[in-house]
Amino acid sequence: MMPSYFFAHGAPSIVLEDNEYTKLLKQFKDTMPRPKAIVLFSAHWEETVQAVGAAQTYDTIYDFGGFQDELYQLTYPAGSDRALVEQIQALFTEHGIQSVQDERRGLDHGAWAVLKLLYPEADIPVVALSVNRYLPNELQYRIGKALGALREQDVLIIGSGGTVHNLRLLNWGQPDGAEPWAEQFDQWLEHKLETWDTEALFRYREQAPHAQDAVPTNEHFIPLLLAMGTGDVNRKAELLHRSYQFGSLSLSCWQFN
Repeated sequence: MMPSYFFAHGAPSIVLEDNEYTKLLKQFKDTMPRPKAIVLFSAHWEETVQAVGAAQTYDTIYDFGGFQDELYQLTYPAGSDRALVEQIQALFTEHGIQSVQDERRGLDHGAWAVLKLLYPEADIPVVALSVNRYLPNELQYRIGKALGALREQDVLIIGSGGTVHNLRLLNWGQPDGAEPWAEQFDQWLEHKLETWDTEALFRYREQAPHAQDAVPTNEHFIPLLLAMGTGDVNRKAELLHRSYQFGSLSLSCWQFN
């Protein structure tokens, strides 16, 4: 069964960086079988009804400003997979989740920056999926769980977001470190993920230390719950990497088996 993953996508410039985290992403394709297709939830595609990307060839969306000129020249011209799109919608329907196809939207940087590091050739079909910040955490998990069966078909499922993601508290003088509160939040999160304590995770805002600072808005946290939900059968979580940028931005990778 193909594992599923949560990848923090950091700032858009991550695709140009050379550090331990980007090395892990660049080496990823050499550590596992080639997937038949990739299904990816991005924190930067928000809809109130679950959207399923069905573009024949995705445009590259530059949903950021003020970064290196080189970033605006990068493209990721992957295409969707019509049969897989329909299968995903059928799974959602089976689990009582409404969904719609979207043939127009391209890949935002939460999707293409990660994919460019993982599979730079853009030669694997990608089905992009939206997130909805207004749903309860229990339902976020259930949306991921609905897609768990795809892992038996060599489909790689990815949630792209960030566990500690507070742009208002960035410390530009601390490019490679974390604030103590950020580490404390992630340590709490690590324990709850490894013990598969969904009751605590669904109520992380009330129970986790410094949750309001770590997750001021929840759209970047949701992909973690979605990816975790896909692993509901075996319930095994493993932290593959964690580092920080500018005090309040974590770069983490979780594997769900």
